[in-house]
Amino acid sequence: MSTTSGRDDARTSDAFSILVICTANICRSPMAEHLLRMSLDCAGSMVADAPATGGTRFDVSSAGVRGWTDAEMDPPAAAELRRLGGDPAAFRARAFTTALARRADLILTATRDHRRFVLEAAPEALRKTFTLLEFASLVSSVDAVREASGDPAEVVRRAASHRGAARMQAYDLADPYGQPAEAHRQMADVVSSAMRYTAAALI
Repeated sequence: MSTTSGRDDARTSDAFSILVICTANICRSPMAEHLLRMSLDCAGSMVADAPATGGTRFDVSSAGVRGWTDAEMDPPAAAELRRLGGDPAAFRARAFTTALARRADLILTATRDHRRFVLEAAPEALRKTFTLLEFASLVSSVDAVREASGDPAEVVRRAASHRGAARMQAYDLADPYGQPAEAHRQMADVVSSAMRYTAAALI
């Protein structure tokens, strides 16, 4: 099993496509993109009977509803990604498009407002669009969703069917842009935990 970053609007493989959305695509969504890819690689290496697909199984990418096209990661966020073992050097931001939403198999947003933006552009994406904290809660705490672990499409289907079972204090991931370094560290640690739960459910 391997992962890759899909930066084009058109699907290039039969991989399960995951799209992460925030505002400018320079802090939260690239953090989640990189950490989810790393978590998928780590989880996949621990599954001895993971199917050999002969290609990439997961295609993880990100975009922003007001994406700062071609911008690098915000330096404080990039520093936190490096702390967690990632490499932001090659990352460049891009803007959300309806085509990206339509080709994705799972869409994870930083906030409910971002989720609303996606669904206004692509209403048909309702059953595959969640805030990233919401999805992590569903796959880690709802038995009916957990039972589908290892079948990404079924995990998403069950998460949509049991959306109301999520019991959370916060659905939204706070935006650390322009905030002190501690805000970036808190964001990175929350995302890291959520992406580990997500990867464990999808592998």
